[in-house]
Amino acid sequence: MHSKAHLIQMDHPNLSQLSKEFYDFTKEWDSAVHHQMSKSSLGLSPIALSLAISDWLMHLSASPGKGAELAKKAVELTQALGTQSIQALSKKPNNSTAVDSRFKAEEWGVWPYSLLKDIYLAQEALMEEALAVDGMNPHHEGLVEFYSRQLFDAGSPANFPLTNPMFFTQGLKSGGQSWWTGFMNFWSDWSKQIESLHVHSAKTARALEYEPGVDVAITPGKVIYENHLIELIQYEASTKTVYKEPLLIVPSCIMKYYILDLSPKNSMVKFLVDQGFTVFMISWRNPDESDRNLAFNDYLNLGVLDAMRAIKRVTQADAIHSMGYCLGGTFLAAVAAFMGHFQHQKSRSPRSKTFTTSDLPRLATTTMLAAQTDFSEPGQLGLLVDQDQLKTLKEEMARTGFLSGKQMAASFQFLNARDLIWARNTKRYLLGENENGNDMVSWNSDVTRLPEKMHNEYLDHFFLNNALSTGYFELNGHGVALMDIQSPLLVVGTARDTVSPWKSVYKIQLLTHVETTFILTSGGHNAGIVSEPGHPNKSYQICVSPKGHGWMSPKVFLEKATLSQGSWWPEMSEWLAKHSSGLIPALSANALKGIRNAPGQNVLIRYED
Repeated sequence: MHSKAHLIQMDHPNLSQLSKEFYDFTKEWDSAVHHQMSKSSLGLSPIALSLAISDWLMHLSASPGKGAELAKKAVELTQALGTQSIQALSKKPNNSTAVDSRFKAEEWGVWPYSLLKDIYLAQEALMEEALAVDGMNPHHEGLVEFYSRQLFDAGSPANFPLTNPMFFTQGLKSGGQSWWTGFMNFWSDWSKQIESLHVHSAKTARALEYEPGVDVAITPGKVIYENHLIELIQYEASTKTVYKEPLLIVPSCIMKYYILDLSPKNSMVKFLVDQGFTVFMISWRNPDESDRNLAFNDYLNLGVLDAMRAIKRVTQADAIHSMGYCLGGTFLAAVAAFMGHFQHQKSRSPRSKTFTTSDLPRLATTTMLAAQTDFSEPGQLGLLVDQDQLKTLKEEMARTGFLSGKQMAASFQFLNARDLIWARNTKRYLLGENENGNDMVSWNSDVTRLPEKMHNEYLDHFFLNNALSTGYFELNGHGVALMDIQSPLLVVGTARDTVSPWKSVYKIQLLTHVETTFILTSGGHNAGIVSEPGHPNKSYQICVSPKGHGWMSPKVFLEKATLSQGSWWPEMSEWLAKHSSGLIPALSANALKGIRNAPGQNVLIRYED
C-alpha cells in the first residue's frame, strides 16, 4: 500500500523537487542564523558558552556552603581594600601582595589609581573563588574560567585612559605628543579595519615589512620538486663536507615555513646548513576555494611522503633525518609510525597491497618541535573545540571552502588576549609607543589558510577523538600506532606554550619506546623554537631516556633534567651529528639543479582575509 503522501507525490512529481528546495532553504536559514550568532561571539559558538554558564550557575546555586565562603571572602577583601586605601591616602607604602605586570609602574601605587587597581585585583580574586565549584563538567569549567578571564582582562583599569595613570604621566612629560601619537595609531588601525571590510578576499594582501626572498627566507637554495600541495626546497651547502644523511624539515601548514628561516642572524635553516647538514624544507600551498576537498591524509601523502621520495631520488640517500614543527610535527609522527611499521615488518601491509617502502628512505632520526601527538590535554586551544564549536566552524568554512588566515590569527590572539591585544593597545593608543617591527612580527602577520576538509578532519580526529595516540588514526587504509616509530626521538617543548603545552608534547614518551631526548626551552610556541645562539635570557633543560625506557613524569623531569643557559640549537646539532653515519663531499652550488630559486612561489601567495 502507498501512503497518501506518496500517492500525492506520484500525482505531483514536482512536489519532490519543491520539498528538496524547501529543505535546502531551511538548512541555509539555520546556517545564516548560526553565522550571525557566531559573529556576535567572536566566531565561536554561543550555545557552547551558554551551556557552560548554565552548568556553573546550577552547581553554584545548589552549593549554599560555597555561597557562604564567597560572602566571607568578599568581606575580607573589602576590609583589605579599606586598609590599603587608607595607607595610600596617608602616603604609606601600599602593601598589596598582588604581582601583575600591568601594574608594575610606580604610579599605580598612588591614590586613587592604587584603589582602582586593588578593587580590580580583589574582584579578580573573588571571581577565581566563585568559578571553583565542585561537580562541573571539566570542559564547561574550563570554558567559563577562560571566558571570564577574557572579560576581566578586557575590563582592566590599565586599558582605559581615565583609569591608567601612565596615560597622564606620559602625556604631560611629552607635552601631549604621546596623546597625539596614540590617537594617530588608533585612527590608522581603525582605518585599516574599515578598509578590510570592503576588500574582496582574493585581492593581494598588503606588503609585509619583511618580505620573503628579500629580507627573510633568503638562505640560498632551489625548489627541486613540486606537486599541487608542496614545493620542496634544497638549500645550498656552506661547508666543504656534509653529513651523509640529509635533513627534511616539515613545518606547520598553519604558518609560512620561513619562521625557521627568518633573518640570517636567527634562521634555524642557516644554522643547520652552517653545521654541515643538507637541509630540505617543505613549503606548503596557501589554499584557495578549489582546494576545499584536500584531506588530512593528502598532507601526509602529497606532502611528507612525496617529499621523502624526492629526497631519495635526488640524493640517493638510504636514510634521512626528519624534523617537524607544530602541526608539521604531528604529520611527521604519523608518517614515522606508518613507515616504522612497514620497515619493522619488512613486508607490505596485508590491508594495503599496493604500498611499498622501497622508494622511501629510512628515518635515521625524528625531531619534534612543539608538536602534539596526544591531544587529551591540549591546553586552552582545546577549550575552543567541542562538538558544538566544531558545528559552528564547519558552517563557516562551508561558505568559503577554507579556514581563513585571519580566523586562525584571531583564535591565537584570543588565547593570549592580555599580551597580544590589551597590552599592545595600551602601549599604542594610551602611551603612544610605536611597535618595534622585527622579522617575527612581520612573519606573524603573513597568515595562511587551511582547506575545509583537512581542517575538519584535524579537529575531529585529533582534538575530539585523540585518534593518533589511541591507534584509531588511519593512513592509506592502515592503522597508525606511535609505538611503531623506530627512529630515535628529539622532542622539544616550550615552557610558555599555549598552542602545544609542553606537558602534552612530553606525553609522546608514554606512546613510544625508542631512545628519546627531551628538551624544555624557555619562551613560547614561536620564540622558544627560534632561539638562536647569542640570544639573551634563554635557557633550557634536557634529559635523555634510553631505548626501552619507562615513564618519568613531568615533575620528575623538572627535578632531574640538566639546566643550561643559552640556546638549545647546539644541542640539536650535536644530537643530529651523533646519529649521522659520517661526512661526504658537499654538492657545489653550481651543481644544485632545480625548478626555481628559493623561496619559491608558494610562500609568496597571500590573501587579504
